[in-house]
Amino acid sequence: MSGLPAPRVRDAAAFGRVAVLMGGRSGEREISLRSGAAVLDALCRRGVDAVAVDVGMDFLARLPELHCDRAFIALHGRGGEDGVLQGALEMAGIPYTGSGVAACALSMDKLRTKQLWQAQGLPTPPYAVLADAADVERALSALGLPLIVKPAREGSSLGMSKVSRPEELLPAFHHARALDSRVLAERWISGGEYTVAILGDRALPSIRLETPHAFYDFDAKYRSNSTRYHCPSGLTPEREAAFGALALAAFQGLDAQGWGRVDFMLDAAGSPWLLELNSVPGMTDHSLVPMAARAAGLSFEDLVWRILETSLADRS
Repeated sequence: MSGLPAPRVRDAAAFGRVAVLMGGRSGEREISLRSGAAVLDALCRRGVDAVAVDVGMDFLARLPELHCDRAFIALHGRGGEDGVLQGALEMAGIPYTGSGVAACALSMDKLRTKQLWQAQGLPTPPYAVLADAADVERALSALGLPLIVKPAREGSSLGMSKVSRPEELLPAFHHARALDSRVLAERWISGGEYTVAILGDRALPSIRLETPHAFYDFDAKYRSNSTRYHCPSGLTPEREAAFGALALAAFQGLDAQGWGRVDFMLDAAGSPWLLELNSVPGMTDHSLVPMAARAAGLSFEDLVWRILETSLADRS
């Protein structure tokens, strides 16, 4: 693939035994199992000695019995994408794919992500933290309508609601609060929704998303056949390069490593607004990173191999 260095590993045996970690207990368990199954199949087809591991409460006790040399993390959401699993693997001395503990913890927390991006001068929509009914009223006054209300530490758009009328804001707050004690209200950006996958230190081709839903919610991501994906996204080469550079800056600004996906929207003037970084994106048949990789000339098996290579990163 142009723009990417040659694979670092040529012989599958060099990886040793690989545990593909999937499942977990988050609200994204179903998606994680699908991601993990696809990854496992791709690794086995490439001759890698890989085994599926459904991560449960007994994972730490089972870890020594796995006799694995490295881990491919395919867990989404809490317990897999928030630094917890990464910390356990580091304590056990087992190399793993993707970002380290700090970057995963930061990117899972949308509030901390936005604060860091703001401090670095990167564009992200204005927001307010909602802790009680009084905050709800203040957010309405400060940000206006429409808004998007979301749990700060959930993925796959779980608990998110678009708010178009004042009376919708408090129910949206309670809906998000049921999943997380930290809730954000964010100014709604009316424009195209895009995502850029990062592999190593390169941005893959952007994808433009279209859905008849109010926003790109859980059903639009994983269940709907009405969601449309445009890759190439239709951007000019100059804007494609500029938005790829922005996504890479956002990725590196959280000290992320290996691979990930940065989501952003364009407003009516065509200016980008960063939404979030996914440090362990989906790898299902509806997932966006494999789609971007295909547009760049990488098969699914090639992509999984490249991601597994990120377990060779020096984390010292």
